[in-house]
Amino acid sequence: MSNRPELLAPPEIFYDETEARKYTSSSRIVEIQAKLSERALELLALPDDGVPRFLLDIGCGSGLSGETLSENGHHWIGLDISASMLNVAVEREVEGDLLLGDMGQGLGLRPGVIDGAISISAVQWLCNADKSSHEPRLRLKAFFGSLYRCLSRGARAVFQVYPENIAQRELILRQALQAGFGGGLVVDYPHSTKKRKEFLVLACGSVPTSINDGYKESCSEDDDSEDEENGMVNVSDRNSRPRKRQKPNKKGKGREWILKKKEQSRRKGNDVPADSKYTGRKRKSRF
Repeated sequence: MSNRPELLAPPEIFYDETEARKYTSSSRIVEIQAKLSERALELLALPDDGVPRFLLDIGCGSGLSGETLSENGHHWIGLDISASMLNVAVEREVEGDLLLGDMGQGLGLRPGVIDGAISISAVQWLCNADKSSHEPRLRLKAFFGSLYRCLSRGARAVFQVYPENIAQRELILRQALQAGFGGGLVVDYPHSTKKRKEFLVLACGSVPTSINDGYKESCSEDDDSEDEENGMVNVSDRNSRPRKRQKPNKKGKGREWILKKKEQSRRKGNDVPADSKYTGRKRKSRF
């Protein structure tokens, strides 16, 4: 039986009152959450000017990661789909404001009001269809699209993720890039099975590029993670590769080109008119 909670039940059902209290009372989980939150806050790269920022904690649960934000002097709001988790957060009197909602349906926040966002072990839940109406690609599209709109220009979002496989990793990154984000993966302890952690670091307003450019691991000569001085690898520079200049097509855009572009638009979830024998047909100069 799988030990991944997202494969056992939807989050609002899995994290019931019993599981929420068990999760929050575990000293091991509290310690892990604190370390991951500190790392995510570090990757946000907020200006060190002493000015508190307004941050968003996505999948905040009982407020464990939010406590790290408060300890660093920031204001925050937390979003979670589990009412039981939020009830525990209220009992613990966390300093942030709490919202009950499904991130797969969009965040519903005003544009440009968030200075940065973090998420610890939450985004991979969107890769599972818990209901017949759930389509992972569309839910990720709604989430990243709404997140991009509510972030201020130049702000970052950092997600600590546990993708089940490569397909999930690429699905998450692809939808983030299509929403307009730039960025990639930061992998801490890439050669360690137990300590390995993946962080998706996104920047609002950067130019998105291909998926292959976004995922990059640093390969050390020594495979022992204990010998790694920093225990981390840097995010790849997604905008360093020069783009090839496309030669102008003097013959114009034919039927094949139009069909190709329509198919690409369909894959992005856009409404595209159906193909017909008139698609790409050149109009006569007069009727």
